[in-house]
Parts: sequence; structure tokens; C-alpha cells
Amino acid sequence: MRNFEPDFAAHLASGATTLCWCWRLERVDGAVLGFTDHDRSVTVGGIVHEPETGLSASATETASGFAVDNTEVAGVLDSTRIKASDLENGLYDGATVSVYRVNWQDPASHALLHVATLGEVTRSGTGFTAELRGLAQSLNVEKGRLFQYACDAELGDARCGVDLEDSAYAGSGTVDIASDTRSFTASGIDAFAAAWFTHGLLTWTSGANTGAVSRIKRHRLESGAVIIELWDAPSGTLAPGDAFDIVAGCDKTAPTCRDKFVNLLNYRGFPHMPGNDFLFAYPGSDDTVHDGGSLGHE
Repeated sequence: MRNFEPDFAAHLASGATTLCWCWRLERVDGAVLGFTDHDRSVTVGGIVHEPETGLSASATETASGFAVDNTEVAGVLDSTRIKASDLENGLYDGATVSVYRVNWQDPASHALLHVATLGEVTRSGTGFTAELRGLAQSLNVEKGRLFQYACDAELGDARCGVDLEDSAYAGSGTVDIASDTRSFTASGIDAFAAAWFTHGLLTWTSGANTGAVSRIKRHRLESGAVIIELWDAPSGTLAPGDAFDIVAGCDKTAPTCRDKFVNLLNYRGFPHMPGNDFLFAYPGSDDTVHDGGSLGHE
């Protein structure tokens, strides 16, 4: 049973309530937005909650113990502060959502009912549905290191140590010809070998996708032209002249770490772990030494 502040509890007990829902959304970049299902702005905790945004909440299932709360918020993209491109570019991923029940006649009288993080966001036309994951959700996330062949560090982070400011691993270019929504011919990065940027990251610095980050599926050379193919199409249309910064890709294998980045001492995988072939090996077979061969040992 929840314990409410005396003024809010008295309002609930009055039999004639003036209540509304308010959602405070704080993105990981520090931006804070407020929304309400009331028809006027409601200020809670110094944050103005925007009215008539089309937001509505599903029934909330809350359980005792470590069960994960289940809530969804649905809405339409009619707020000038929520853009479809921001949703697609992941600006709201991991945002913290605080759900309030508020007496709109006296907003100082309110109750914080739920705190969650924004999970999966799905879109349909101009509408969207956002999953709110309770605090217990973090208990379902795997923590610590993984014992696997591949490296579990991110290229350029503190554990990896590769300097992505080094001109050998980074460059800048522009779109020459947009072949389709997720591939284009580029200029400015002609000096790099084919596949150098495969699995890398591309950050748009101008055009309709400025600020967005795209993951690179393939970097190839074709008849002297540099072709970049992205895993997902950016939210904005690609156009000739769009500029970008680009960093080399890493496939997380030990040979790549050694040969491409000269960084094997910081490799965070286990290339000599016995695999399935080792389990089926028998004395005298070629597989009795090890299964991986990741570093080219005989």
C-alpha cells in the first residue's frame, strides 16, 4: 500500500477529484521534457508538462518482490519536442521516465507513482508506443565480462586503448551519389583500403541527418569509387554534399586487433578457448590441440 502526502491523500478521500497524469522524461544527454494528458499545462517540480500531446498510459501491472513492472505509454508525434528522427536515431534510448498522478487544480499536490527507463519504442504511421521498464529490469541484464572468442571491449574505449583520433583510423568525407536510402558513393576517404571502415561508425556532420550516428555494414571499392553501405537507413534523406566523420571498424577478432590496430596486448577476448570441435576430438586427431586457431598458431 502506498503512503501519500497528507494533502494528496485528503484530495483522494474527498470523493471529487481533479486528477491527471504527468510524465517527466529525462534523456541521457540531460534534456528534460514534460507531458500531461490534461488540456492545460501543468507544472510539477519546476518542469512544465505540455498538454494535449496525445499520450496515454496502459494499465500498470506492479508486483511485489523482484518481478518487473509492465507499463506502456502510447502517443502521436504531434509535440514539436518529440521528433520521429530523434526516436529513430536513439536519442530517447535509456531515458528515465517518472510518472506522476497530479491534482491539476493544485499541482503541488501530487504523487510519484512510477520510475522507469524507456525500453523498446515502436512506430506506426505518426504514432508510437514506448515500453517503460521498471527498476527491477536491471536485474535481468547480464553484468561483468563474457568468456568468448571475440573481444568484448568497444573500439577506442578505455579498455581497448586505440586512439580513434589517429588519422590512420579516422577520416572525413562527403556523399557524392546516394545510390539508395542506405548506400552511397563517397569522396574524401579514397586513401583507405577496402573494408577498412566495415563495422565502423559514421557520424553525420551536415545535411538532414546532422548529429546522427550510423553503423557501417560494408566499405568497398568498385571501379575506383568508394562505396559505403549502412546497416540501417538514416531517418533523413541522403543527398550529395552531406558531410560525415568516419572511424575504422573492428570485427572483434584477435588477428584484426594484432594486424590492423597493433593492439593485441589489450585484446579482451579468449581466442584459445576450446570450442565444439574440441569436445568431439579424439587422440591423434588434428583437433586435440585446440579449436580456435585464432592467432594463426600451428
